[in-house]
Amino acid sequence: MSRYAVVTGGTRGIGLCVARKLCASGADVLLVYGHSEADAGHALESLSGLPGGASATRADLTVPGGIGQVLDEVQARWGALDVLVHAAADWRPSPTLETTLRGARDDLAMGVGPLLAAAPALTKLMAGRPGRVIAVSSAGAGRVVPRYATQGLAKAALESLVRYLAVEFAPLGITVNAVSTSKLDKGPGTGGPPDVLAGLAARTPAGRLTAPQDVADVVSLLCHADAGWIHGQVITVDGGLSLVV
Repeated sequence: MSRYAVVTGGTRGIGLCVARKLCASGADVLLVYGHSEADAGHALESLSGLPGGASATRADLTVPGGIGQVLDEVQARWGALDVLVHAAADWRPSPTLETTLRGARDDLAMGVGPLLAAAPALTKLMAGRPGRVIAVSSAGAGRVVPRYATQGLAKAALESLVRYLAVEFAPLGITVNAVSTSKLDKGPGTGGPPDVLAGLAARTPAGRLTAPQDVADVVSLLCHADAGWIHGQVITVDGGLSLVV
């Protein structure tokens, strides 16, 4: 049986790594992006030649109809869905006391809106598959990260939604879980001051910062048939950093 997957935020970062992992396993993957046509083109080029197929679609996931548009395309193209990975996020860093209600609303809309709006359609698209729904969260959901207030609120709400959806979907044979990580190693010259990154890497028991590929690997594990009894959990992927800081 063919496997079909949707990855929001699938044209860069963790989302692209997840898409690559799924394509490498033979799945047909639809990458959802919100802004950059160039990123979408580069992503599709990087996935060409893998056993699975890749395509991309643009949608505004902050509005109620955004994810509906995506799932309508899935219905027309495949008529079914096995995996939905919600990795899309927009981060607008600001000190907590300068956080605006509009900023919080925008991040909450992106964080929880797509999964909440998609849920009714997923019961039909994933019927009998079984399905896998996986959200990408972060350490900011449970700890205070500087200039991360609106995203932290959104990720905390997302993890709560994962638990509620897991209870509703479990009787249908569909699992809903989240994968959480801390500071990511996004390559040289990105992610913050080198001395701060080096300090975090040194404190990580496994000896380095988490890479996007590490997160994608765990998403892939949750998609496996052997993970069918894991429901409503947040799996932390950080090399043990959260255990010591």
